[in-house]
Amino acid sequence: MTDNNGFREVRLSIPAKPEFITLCRLALTGISRLRPLTDETLADLKLALTEACSNSVRHAYAEGGGSVDIRYQLHPDRLVIEVADDGGGFELGAPEAEDGDLSEGGLGIAIIRAVADELDIGARDDGRGSLLRFVKRLD
Repeated sequence: MTDNNGFREVRLSIPAKPEFITLCRLALTGISRLRPLTDETLADLKLALTEACSNSVRHAYAEGGGSVDIRYQLHPDRLVIEVADDGGGFELGAPEAEDGDLSEGGLGIAIIRAVADELDIGARDDGRGSLLRFVKRLD
């Protein structure tokens, strides 16, 4: 964990395989000990994070392989989580994205929207793959 301009940051990179998504949740639990959250808020954030990582694992790498990069930024007033991959990506305005049909359950993006105070989905700054960023304001 690093301290940057008044916030703490943790970066995690996992193989794009379902069995590694649990590590993302465990890291979030550890971070929550620095800024205690209600059990309900932590459970909601874990669900949103699981959906974001699952989308990358399922959709980013048609040939298999690859990795998913997660960045957690704990600010005094908010938690910012970014999930990035080097896969083909998608556009939020696409019909399947608006219908919430980005995962087999069809509710991934809708769940993240319900939990987060802010949600941004698009291409990574470097043009490789996708970036999903959500923010939860902390009381």
